[in-house]
Amino acid sequence: MIAALFGAAAFGAALPAAAGPADRLRDSLFKRPGGEISGPPLARFVSEEGRVFVLDRSQGVPMLKFDDSPEVWVLAPSPAPRGDVIYKDELGEPVLRATRLGGLTLFSDERPNGEAVSLAGGGFPLRLAPLSPAALGERLLQASYRSGRIARRTIVFEARRVTPAGSALVGDAAIVTSLAFVRMAERRGGRTVLGQFNIVRFEEGKKPSVTLKDGILRIVVAPEQGLAGRPSSKRIMKVAGAQ
Repeated sequence: MIAALFGAAAFGAALPAAAGPADRLRDSLFKRPGGEISGPPLARFVSEEGRVFVLDRSQGVPMLKFDDSPEVWVLAPSPAPRGDVIYKDELGEPVLRATRLGGLTLFSDERPNGEAVSLAGGGFPLRLAPLSPAALGERLLQASYRSGRIARRTIVFEARRVTPAGSALVGDAAIVTSLAFVRMAERRGGRTVLGQFNIVRFEEGKKPSVTLKDGILRIVVAPEQGLAGRPSSKRIMKVAGAQ
């Protein structure tokens, strides 16, 4: 079910056969001269620890997805010293750093100082597939079941006034929310945090947001913004008080 969220398309940008790994990585990230982001808008990378991810810059907003997780991270590029570029997540925390010389560094909770990344080839565009009302209901039910099992209590996932254009985004937000709950439960006191609410309610609006009030975790998605129109698992954890 989770895999069905993402469409697949071929990566058609050919890389020069004579170029080495460092040259290909540099060319995929920067123009020469000037240091502006350029090159193939879509590529797959692998870190020195073996984590594989797709970096998709083909849709206006940079996005990243690890192969071992269904969550898509929406990134914001910002300039850094020496002409580098740092890609940050929704909370302003660094995820990637690209240097003008072609280096790419991945940051994570396990490796806060970063780990080197190399280009691995083509990737797939990070897009959402439309969901029928029945498929959306099934997605909410699965997320509710998974979250309840983690919390050891019933947590109801519900959606109100969802349009056809917003169905896929609500379905994705439900999965991201259940991922946030899993991460909460893994932390000390996380199950206590999960005891704050009984209902997760999804609604559409003009701006994505997360609020917690009267036992209801309310998540607003903005379909016009695509994948950038729903909060990340980190944002959900922060509002719930687990980060």
